[in-house]
Order: sequence, then structure tokens, then C-alpha cells
Amino acid sequence: MEDPLLPFPFRLLLLFFLSSLFLFHSASSEIFFEERFQDGWKSRWVLSDWKRAEGKAGTFKYTAGKWSADPDDKGIQTYNDAKHYAISAKIPEFSNQNRTLVVQYSIKFEQDIECGGGYIKLLSGYVNQKKFGGDTPYSFMFGPDICGTQTKKLHVILSYQGQNYPLKKDLQCETDKLTHFYTFILRPDASYSVLVDNREWDSGSMYSDWDILPPRKIKDVKAKRPADWDDREYIDDPNDVKPEGYDSIPAEIPDRKAKEPDDWDDEEDGVWKPPKIPNPAYKGPWKRKRIKNPNYKGKWKTPWIDNPEFEDDPDLYVLKPIKYVGIEVWQVKAGSVYDNILICDDPEYAKQVVEEIFANREIEKEALEEAEKERRAREEEEANRAREDGERRKRERDRRYGDRRRRRHDPHDYMDDYHDEL
Repeated sequence: MEDPLLPFPFRLLLLFFLSSLFLFHSASSEIFFEERFQDGWKSRWVLSDWKRAEGKAGTFKYTAGKWSADPDDKGIQTYNDAKHYAISAKIPEFSNQNRTLVVQYSIKFEQDIECGGGYIKLLSGYVNQKKFGGDTPYSFMFGPDICGTQTKKLHVILSYQGQNYPLKKDLQCETDKLTHFYTFILRPDASYSVLVDNREWDSGSMYSDWDILPPRKIKDVKAKRPADWDDREYIDDPNDVKPEGYDSIPAEIPDRKAKEPDDWDDEEDGVWKPPKIPNPAYKGPWKRKRIKNPNYKGKWKTPWIDNPEFEDDPDLYVLKPIKYVGIEVWQVKAGSVYDNILICDDPEYAKQVVEEIFANREIEKEALEEAEKERRAREEEEANRAREDGERRKRERDRRYGDRRRRRHDPHDYMDDYHDEL
């Protein structure tokens, strides 16, 4: 509907601007795969039969979850406890050579997950999607892995020449029950960034943060510190001279204020001498002043040299052509909602997606707080009911035992019980 308050020429200009912006974005970037799990998503995803014959395969539920900013914004949620989950979607094959790769998705751990994964995988080559599982080779794995209170890891695993290499850094993931976005950006210069909810979590280079190639530089183990290397930052001042008479200053002197006691007897006690006190003029053993060493060269360090074993690969950042995206995790407790999977070459577009979804972030927080409040009230009610039941059973036991104690003194009561039981 047209806005009657907006003049027609301005509306036309605005329409032209928005159209130009859209065309510019489309021409300058590419979306390889985007899944918001709207109508028709089942036609794009294949649930694997991996572990199904053993009764260990889990299923997914199509839902926005128990608390959501938008009930119509649904994802797929792990549905069965203590199961393996494997599902994948085929995408048009693409390569990240000479372009930036952006992989992003959202996940919400509604459950107290205890132990389980929440990551995604990119796969290359042919994959039998009905058999996709934990032993299926992948080119990239990214996302949280939680187990107990100790393991809260954010995996970033890259495949190079058929071997998987994990990020050497210990990145932590989010563990609360809200939706979080995880974003990985890999550039043609082999630099990378990891973002969580559009905040940079970490960044660096594939050359230094994965043990894929030997390091460019190594320490020269044959190097030795030069004999004339002076690493003394401060030295004694050679021009400093000890003052005349310095050594004759005593450390202690007689206390002039002391008086001989009235009962002191020189014949019995000896000649009285005043006690000694510290001499305020005494400055301790003489030492030369310390000055900056004019020949100081710093602390000697083993020099770095070119590593003869290093052989650069300008395509280090290039993954095998990607053909599938998959979720393959194991969880003790189910309840993780996957959504908003995006694979593209435009970090700015990925950022806009997060901002769009998080526009109603406060609504989700309030919904979670209300759900937690109801959960605590329900648990308190159940605890009160259990306590009341326990007290009731205790009263009944006390009454029965009291009756039995009374009957010990009345044999007729025992006979009555005996006949009642017959």
C-alpha cells in the first residue's frame, strides 16, 4: 500500500534506490545455501538411517521451541534422549577458492544438555544421505560440544588432504538456553574469524592456529649467545666513591638517655655501661649506586630462522568443493533447536541475518524467564506435595506402631488382630 504522506517522486526515488541496492548485493555476493526451515524444508533434507537398526537413531521435531521470539519461526529440534542424530541437505556444489567463505547457523539448547554436540558439518564428494553418520568424511565441522561442567568447547575443524585438523585454541561456547548464532569466516589469505551473536570470539590465521603446515619460522637451535653479549640492565656506578670515614661509623651507639639504676652495685654488678641503640647515622655496608648499563643489549633470545621444511600452499584455505551440509550429533538429553543455516561469501549479509532474528531478542529472554519461573513453581509444588505425602505416611506409621505397642499389654487385641487377618 502506498504511503499518502510520501510524495510520488520521492517514492519513486526510494524504490529505485532499494532496487539498486538489491541488485548490487546480488551481483557482489552469492548465497550458496540458506535454510530458515519454512514450508517445504522436508523436501531438501534427508533423515539418515544411521544407527536406526540398533535402536540408537533419534528423530527431529519441527518446532520453534518452548520459548521463542516468534512462534512461526521454526527450526528442527533433537527429539529423543540418548540418541544419535543425522540429517543432511544437498546443495549446489561450490568452491571457496578466491572468495570468502561464511558458515553460520543458530542453535538453542532448551534442555540441560549434560553431554552432547550442537555442531554442523560441510561435506564434499558423493554422500549417501540415508547412511550419513559419524564415520562419513567431512570437510568442515563447526559448533558447540558440551559435556558436564568441564567441556564447553567450540569446535572448528578443517580437513586438508584427507586429514582433519582441529583449531589449536581452546574456544568456549555458550551454554544457556537462549538462541545463539555461530559464524565462521574464512578468507582467501587464510585468515579467519569466529563470531558468536555477531561478536568476534576469535581470529587468526590457518598458518598459525592449525597444525596443517609446518611453521614458517623456527628457532635456531644451533644459535649461541655471543660472548660479548651484555644482558645486565643495571650496573654499579664505577665513578661512585665511598665517602671518607664511612666504615668508621658504628652500627650501634650508647643510649645517652639511659641512667644507671639506683640499686646498681659496681662491686657486685661490675662497671655500669649504658645499653646500646641503633645508630641513626649508620647506613649499612657501603654499596655503589646502580645506573643504567650503557652496553645493555637486552635479554638474549634464540633467533628465528626460515623453516627448511616449510612449503607454502597458496590454496591452504580452499576446501574440497562442498556439496552437502549436515547435522550429525549425539546427545544425552534432547532438545536442541537448529535454525537459520547460511552458507555464503558475504559476512555483511550474515551479520544482517543475525540482526534480523535478534530484533526480538528481548521477547525470547522474557519467554525463557517466564518458563523458568513456571518450572521452579512446578518443582516447588511437587516438592511440597512429596513432603506432605512423606509426613502423612510418617503419621500413619506412627499410629500403627503406637497401636501395636498398646496391644502388647492387651492379649485380647492380639486375638482380635489374628481373627481379622483370618
